[in-house]
Amino acid sequence: MRRTTSMRTGLAALLLVGAWATAVAAPASAADAPDTPRTSDAPASAGLIDAMRRDLGLTQSEARTRLAAEKAATAAEPKVRRAAGAAYGGSWFDADSGKLTVALTADASAATLDSVRGAGARVTTVRHSARQLDAAKARIDKLAAPKGVSNWYVDAESSSVVVAVVAAKRADNDVRTFLSKARAAGPVTVEETAAAPETFAAGTVGGDPFYTGNVRCSIGFSVHGGFVTAGHCGGAGQGVSGWDRSYIGNIQGSSFPGNDYAWVNVGSGWWTVPVVLGWGTISDRLVRGSAEAPVGSSICRSGSTTHWHCGTVLAKNETVNYSQGAVHQMTKTSVCAQPGDSGGSFISGDQAQGVTSGGWGNCSTGGETWYQPINEILNRYGLTLHTA
Repeated sequence: MRRTTSMRTGLAALLLVGAWATAVAAPASAADAPDTPRTSDAPASAGLIDAMRRDLGLTQSEARTRLAAEKAATAAEPKVRRAAGAAYGGSWFDADSGKLTVALTADASAATLDSVRGAGARVTTVRHSARQLDAAKARIDKLAAPKGVSNWYVDAESSSVVVAVVAAKRADNDVRTFLSKARAAGPVTVEETAAAPETFAAGTVGGDPFYTGNVRCSIGFSVHGGFVTAGHCGGAGQGVSGWDRSYIGNIQGSSFPGNDYAWVNVGSGWWTVPVVLGWGTISDRLVRGSAEAPVGSSICRSGSTTHWHCGTVLAKNETVNYSQGAVHQMTKTSVCAQPGDSGGSFISGDQAQGVTSGGWGNCSTGGETWYQPINEILNRYGLTLHTA
């Protein structure tokens, strides 16, 4: 069955449009040859600029300037991390200055300071190294968290482990006990959040391409031989069907809770391409790699329910306390999402970032969403990202 509208052309059974399959764009049947997808290899395409204007409140000029600065910061971050060595306290992209800010402990040598500044980064002094903060978070990870505790993560700016609690539950005895134990584990800052996080899987609805039983999720990124998605969407061995309920393959590996990732093999006439759907908001995005964007960078998400939305990276290496159990090493964003978006793609420019896990809020009133970083998934299963 061929698509009859220009929006659908090329979104054929790309089952793995490198992203989530589509609800609006119907894939071609297995017998059809794939059309050439509408893609753009320019991170600053007009559609992406428009999405950033809508979701981040930027002018066209500000959006283009920010994208260029974020690209430079992404390239610089691994270099300054190596240069900082044991004095490294974390880093983040500062949107106001357009530069990467690197936190260093007071014992950083003059040579280290020169190396970091020479890479174009700003320097700030902090009390604790990233190694110390990571160790404190690891100790907190071993604590049993009550439902009133939402998530916790290492925050380089405050040089502490930030523990988020649901505002209405902060006075609960079990929450107070957890916070007391967390403070004993290391430097802790407490913040409040409006609601507890939830995963974004959904019950079956017509027109979407990725189902496991009666659960609908979104496809993440194409890998050679299949695609990656969220682990809570199904367990190893489960069969996966596409938009038309035709068989695609099986979940080859899945982890949830603890982690939230899975991968599915692709066969039976379905194929993969290195594309993330723009849903008509922007041109479909070619995926060219998986360089990790710094905290503070703009980032966009695509999913089968709410389609294309953008925001910023808020924190990394968070532990998220879902009702099913804690999930570690997550990245938090200000991008909204809703049920059915689980597993969908987070992308920065043309670089894959991760697959949607869960969050709180929605795309009408706003909220926060976490994703499982893509490189961790690739390394766990020995997969290779399908790139253009």
